[in-house]
Amino acid sequence: MEALLEDFPVITEVPVAWGEMDALQHVNNVIYFRYFESARLDYFNRLELMEKAKKTGIGPVLSHAECFFKIPVTHPDTLLIGSRVSDIQDDRLTMEYRIVSKKLGKVTTTGKATAVMFNFKTGTKAILSDDVKEAINSIESQ
Repeated sequence: MEALLEDFPVITEVPVAWGEMDALQHVNNVIYFRYFESARLDYFNRLELMEKAKKTGIGPVLSHAECFFKIPVTHPDTLLIGSRVSDIQDDRLTMEYRIVSKKLGKVTTTGKATAVMFNFKTGTKAILSDDVKEAINSIESQ
């Protein structure tokens, strides 16, 4: 399974909860966005992005998210969610996600999300700081 996630520097492990399944007896589609959110926050924590947002008033706001379902996931299972930054621009970053099922040993889901930097004090877009860009490059080069 490591080979399936080798291009993803941050891995988040999430158990599948029984309550995440829907009437069709697989994890409901909306739950995958929560999985991506957990992975995104793990990545942001590595960047100390949320702590910086508290101090500066500038932080990420999700502007776009997409998900591609490949194989249904069911309870019980544990998922490994790989995350990486695939694009950095002046005011935003795009992340990619890959979910691997431990039970199936396969990629079940992939996705992308773009977060725009936002100044919560002024209500306007902000620039992605150089120190955050450097931290991303450091994580991605591991």
